[in-house]
Amino acid sequence: MGTVEETLKCPVCQDFFTDPVTLQCGDDFCLTCIQAVWETDGLNEGPTFCPECQIFLPSDLTLEINSSLQTKVKDFTTNRLSTAPLQATSPSREPKSPSTIHCDHCIETPSVAVSTCLTCDASLCQAHTLLHKQRSVLREHTVVEVTGDPLSLKCREHRDELKLFCMEERVPVCCLCVLVGVHKNHKASQLHEACAHFKGMLETTMNQLLKRRSEAELAIKDVESLYTQTVKSAADFRERISDKYNRIRVVLDDLSSPALDSKTAHPKLEIAPDGKQVHWRRLPALEALSLQPYDSQYSVLAQESFASGQHYWEIIVQEKPYWLIGVTTGPVKKDGPSQSSSSLRVNNTSWCIYHEDGQYLVLHDTLEKQLAVRKRVRKLGILTNFQKGELSFYDADAMTLLHTFCVQCTEPLYPMLNPCIDVNGLNRQPLTLFRIEDPWEWHVNTDGYKE
Repeated sequence: MGTVEETLKCPVCQDFFTDPVTLQCGDDFCLTCIQAVWETDGLNEGPTFCPECQIFLPSDLTLEINSSLQTKVKDFTTNRLSTAPLQATSPSREPKSPSTIHCDHCIETPSVAVSTCLTCDASLCQAHTLLHKQRSVLREHTVVEVTGDPLSLKCREHRDELKLFCMEERVPVCCLCVLVGVHKNHKASQLHEACAHFKGMLETTMNQLLKRRSEAELAIKDVESLYTQTVKSAADFRERISDKYNRIRVVLDDLSSPALDSKTAHPKLEIAPDGKQVHWRRLPALEALSLQPYDSQYSVLAQESFASGQHYWEIIVQEKPYWLIGVTTGPVKKDGPSQSSSSLRVNNTSWCIYHEDGQYLVLHDTLEKQLAVRKRVRKLGILTNFQKGELSFYDADAMTLLHTFCVQCTEPLYPMLNPCIDVNGLNRQPLTLFRIEDPWEWHVNTDGYKE
């Protein structure tokens, strides 16, 4: 109802029309109001124009009372007075949806508006929109999608249409803003031209970004390919370097490692010609079955012993199911040629680790303690520290501490190797004395790793 009421009011006095007149542009005014506007502006001597749409009108224009509009105003005001008490006593009547906008020109039968003319500040239905576009004097009006607040699409200062675009401040403006307002002397262009210009700039920028994105994706693929090749090459080089290092280490160890003492070896053990390996001799089947897998007397000692300082050596055990490795103070001299190794047993002068199919035991005198070893030991490391009185066993590949003995001994200690007996060729692999050195350049930390 408020929209219909606004169409029946004069835009000059903001009250209901009195003797309304309709100009050729379609705008309505009170007769006295339009005459007062023209007289105030001194337009009797110049061209006549509509104060609403600024369209110039013929100088010989004759103003006639719009009787139809006058009747509508009279009916509307009369009906409003008669229905006011009824509305007050009938609050349950459903109000119209506030989101529905009606055509300002459909007075008797309201129609839903589909567009808004910013020049006329009027909402138009489908029929009036078509009529608006067909009339020559209205073709230049700006018609947009329907809106309930046309002023939001106009200049807030001058309440005029935003037909220009200020290129310096990048905002839409009206003509008065450029002529007398804050954008005076600024460079401006038509709003539709500026829109087309910036749309073209956005499309160009988007195309450039898409091109750069494509180039970046190709560059990423090239980098990924290069990374894969680098990783593969690094792995190849690492393998080659490791192989050469192992060869050099074996050569150096062969030059520095002492030999086993064949004079201390049990008769059923066989020592390699270079004195670095020991394994069980081949025996007749019946004799081999009569032997027990673990007997500490089937041992051999190294030629060199240690009585002071720090010393470290390693023994390669690989996949042997049975072996016994440790240190001892050496054999007790007894009478007879075959008694040299008869005392190489587990006693109070020997400290050893025994392995049997994945199970590990530390042995000293009558002590037998099982160790919790997660990974199979393939190379055993032994460290003696006479100053601290410690004897430590390691997984030499990972330098993981397996066990430490407290050894208070003043006699020289000999490395002792026992390959254990071989039954049906299952335990024939040799034990290899791999290295002995004085580890002055490193020490063992609290976590049991060699540094």
